[in-house]
Amino acid sequence: MPLLPLPMLRQFGLIALVAGSLAQSPSFAEEISVTQWGQSLYGAPFAVGMDKGLFKKAGIDITGIIGSAGGGTTVRNILASATPYGEVALPAALAAAAQGGLDLIIVNVGTHTVAESSLVTMPNSDIKTIDDLVGKKVAITSPKSSSEMIFLMELKAKGIDPAKITRVAAGGYPPALTMLEQGAVSAAGLIEPLSIIRKDRYRTVLAAKDVLPPMTTSVGITTREFAKAHPDKLKAIIAGRRAAVEAIYANPGEAAAVLQKMWNFDPAVAKVAVDNMIGPKMWSLGDFDRAELERTVDGLRLIGEVKGEIDWSKLIDQSFLPADLQRKL
Repeated sequence: MPLLPLPMLRQFGLIALVAGSLAQSPSFAEEISVTQWGQSLYGAPFAVGMDKGLFKKAGIDITGIIGSAGGGTTVRNILASATPYGEVALPAALAAAAQGGLDLIIVNVGTHTVAESSLVTMPNSDIKTIDDLVGKKVAITSPKSSSEMIFLMELKAKGIDPAKITRVAAGGYPPALTMLEQGAVSAAGLIEPLSIIRKDRYRTVLAAKDVLPPMTTSVGITTREFAKAHPDKLKAIIAGRRAAVEAIYANPGEAAAVLQKMWNFDPAVAKVAVDNMIGPKMWSLGDFDRAELERTVDGLRLIGEVKGEIDWSKLIDQSFLPADLQRKL
């Protein structure tokens, strides 16, 4: 399997990374760790599942969340922990599997869209479409980052030669916006909820959800050893998360209220953020889709992070999913 370097793991740090010490009995209080907790919508199912007691109902009493910084080190720490389950970016999972010594498997899908991403410009800019960026400069967070990958995928979808647009590494989303405001670039990549908070300051050139189809963005991983020894725990985590995802789609308003309460989100921001992800169905029930997996890998090829093919049969184990979510890949 192709090797993805550790810096790649840090670029996808917005994806939820879950771990903890799950007990043998659902009556024992559990705590799990989620990277970027309270900042990214990837962890919303865990917030809703805890608030509504859905994990406890499934057999795992998760009562608290501990923040996690993410990155390659965290992936390794989680896989070496007492309960080595984590929801990570698909690129991070591929990187960890490729580096050897980590006999991990992918057991569920977490999210499958890049709908939170957009390309913005200043309100008075003459940039109206992505085609207008030919010959211009665009700010990304850093080379080989998710922002660069998504931008290159958008250019490919629109049939635009990426060599005709200069990509400038800003070092993060806020610095990219500063460059935009100062006129150093003509457009910049942006993600939610920052795009919601600053919606009056920029104009959207292109929303990723309008041009890019669904693709696997995060997955649940564990070690083969843990999966063999504790299948019921994995099934309970996946079942509880599925119930939470169903609850989000059934009542987005209640989900937004949970994020407002648990993450101290501004009420308006929480509502818009959740509503924006309902249409593109950001949160997966957990099932795998071969086409969506391959789309993300195609994006990784554009930034030089994957060469060759991925053997999904060696990485994915669907046996912990509910029977109705298992399918041939």
